[in-house]
Amino acid sequence: MRRLKMAWQRAAQDRLGVASPTGDGQAEPDVEAVLKERLRRICDDGRAVWGTFEAQIRNHRFHTFVPGDYECVLAALTALWVKVGMEGRAPRLLELGSATGVIAIMADLVGYEACGIEIDPHLVEVARALAARHEAPVRFATGSYLPDGYEWEDDRGDKRLGTIGVAAPAYAELGHALDYFDVVYAYPWQGEQEIVHDLMARHGAANAWLLLHGGEGGVSLFRGGKPQV
Repeated sequence: MRRLKMAWQRAAQDRLGVASPTGDGQAEPDVEAVLKERLRRICDDGRAVWGTFEAQIRNHRFHTFVPGDYECVLAALTALWVKVGMEGRAPRLLELGSATGVIAIMADLVGYEACGIEIDPHLVEVARALAARHEAPVRFATGSYLPDGYEWEDDRGDKRLGTIGVAAPAYAELGHALDYFDVVYAYPWQGEQEIVHDLMARHGAANAWLLLHGGEGGVSLFRGGKPQV
């Protein structure tokens, strides 16, 4: 599996015009095709699970889970892997509100050490089953991605958290604090973006990358609270 990931990463670097740090820069025969097929299968499974969830759950009562554009996020994850450029270890990624875990699983397949936090325990069970099905060692924890003691307050002094649910923080179960991660991905509801930015500023690693999905731009990249190209 590690050999497959390294070959995929070399191929991604070649496509993006970045010199390969090791080897001759050539992907092994058919390796990229194998990984593309695995990524296609997890996306297909994610859409199938969403279809069932929408029909059985979301069409009858409101739920915060809405799937992202998997292919759009995959492109962003692959491009960011080149920017992160860790030496000696895989970059660490945390998905906030991981739902069925498709994004975190895709991140694992392209070379990240991926984890997810999800407040709905039933979705966590689905995510773990999908990870097992796709042989992805992704860890999912149940609870809130807001650390213990975190309080939000907007410019008007409003401390309401909008559509974010209330639960105990998941970081103890995960075994890592937010600042352990090099990359954080989230697909926030409108109005929650400010909370995610504030969370990263107060509890994230100083040089961590933030990927925010949604809106006209698809996926937006931030570092230190500033937009990145």
